[in-house]
Amino acid sequence: MHAPILQKETLAPGITRMVVAAPQVAAHAAVGQFVILRAVPEGERIPLTIADFDAAAGTVTVIYQVVGGTTLLLDSLLPGDCLPTFAGPLGRPSEVAGFARAAVIGGGLGCAIALPTAAALTRQGCRVTVIAGFRSRQQVILEQEMAAACERFLLCTDDGSAGEKGFVTGRLERLLQAGEPFDTVFAVGPLPMMQAVSELTARYNTPCTVSMNPIMIDGTGMCGCCRLTVGGQVRFACVDGPEFDGHQVDFAEAIRRSRLYRSQEQAAREAACRLLERGPSYE
Repeated sequence: MHAPILQKETLAPGITRMVVAAPQVAAHAAVGQFVILRAVPEGERIPLTIADFDAAAGTVTVIYQVVGGTTLLLDSLLPGDCLPTFAGPLGRPSEVAGFARAAVIGGGLGCAIALPTAAALTRQGCRVTVIAGFRSRQQVILEQEMAAACERFLLCTDDGSAGEKGFVTGRLERLLQAGEPFDTVFAVGPLPMMQAVSELTARYNTPCTVSMNPIMIDGTGMCGCCRLTVGGQVRFACVDGPEFDGHQVDFAEAIRRSRLYRSQEQAAREAACRLLERGPSYE
């Protein structure tokens, strides 16, 4: 389906929040699900997790970082432009019911997904601690929104320019060492961060859910690109996930697969740059 862009906002350098009109998607969306979109009619399809949705208004919000060719083209669009493909909602919703105390860990852009997870848990009556990590103050996004969506908000930066200096895993470990009674931990962010959180929570016998975002094409389980090994079994992030038991995910394999197509990704970005230099004649 086509999706007109209604709003576009820069949250941090290279990170954008975009609101699109997609009433059919918004009517069925749930926390943790994703969409697949294209920025131009002949472009590649990429998955983006739904950062927010409003069924009454018929809108869906996505937050993305400009890293590759498609996100570069996507970021060249403005309110009033239309996305030629906006398919969803896809994937399984987050399981947020039944928890009394939970920690939600967001790393960088992963905080765009940590926020709706924390908000959904809070609406269920759960006491939520959010730990958000960024490289520096310049990269911090959604700080006020995350603080409002939880009982306790803890900010970390690698360089100490905002919040506490250090990694999210260090802050989480101190809470676990102190006997913090978390029923579960949700982790969303770069693969090495989610792996570190999963290994940490395993040592403390605390359940951990991670949100996986591997290479994906069709979003229906047909292409097989998003396969992962979970508990020794092949799973597909698009239909079996995107959330999995972090203690069961083969992160070493997932990280290797994430690096397979770097040369193609660089070529795609260069092609997008050339297209933009010629002017946005996408129609």
